[in-house]
Amino acid sequence: MDLEEQQELKQKHRRARKMMLLFSLLSITMTFAGLTSAYIVSKSRPDWLVDFQLPDYFISSTLIIVLSSISIWIAKKSIKNDNFSKTSFWIGITFLLSVLFVISQFLGFQELISKGYYFTGAQSTVTTSFLYVLSMLHLVHVLAGMIVLIVVYINNKKNKYKEEKLGFELAETFWHFLGFLWLYLFVFLYFFR
Repeated sequence: MDLEEQQELKQKHRRARKMMLLFSLLSITMTFAGLTSAYIVSKSRPDWLVDFQLPDYFISSTLIIVLSSISIWIAKKSIKNDNFSKTSFWIGITFLLSVLFVISQFLGFQELISKGYYFTGAQSTVTTSFLYVLSMLHLVHVLAGMIVLIVVYINNKKNKYKEEKLGFELAETFWHFLGFLWLYLFVFLYFFR
């Protein structure tokens, strides 16, 4: 195989990986679009809670995930400048912020429970069940993103991004998507009660 064929094969590989991520993100988007549509339709139910307040910890979660988007953006700038130690630092900060996001989410769930809002059972409502489903499903995707961050951190330490940075770029895109998705959910749940 000559150099031109190798370059063409490499480009096809890059496009295929980007398309796989795009299809995954579209699938996640469609899932949340369906759930938020069902939420809107369910608001007409007579047992819908109208005076329901989101947990204060969800505001903290929002701030944390915005900061994590900024930290991974700084990591991207560092990797573009081939500053791999700085990249590792900012990936580590992003991971730390993701841990804080998860903790904040669980504290928010505890706040809901302390107010008597449960996911299932006799004391649950459709409103709170939707809230739990939407936030927990997002949390599952954040946990997947945390695994991606660990892989990216390890690959960066092994200098795998010296020549080909596609893996990092895909991880960064996925992480920004998760941040945008949480912002959407937070604003949606805040204004559509």
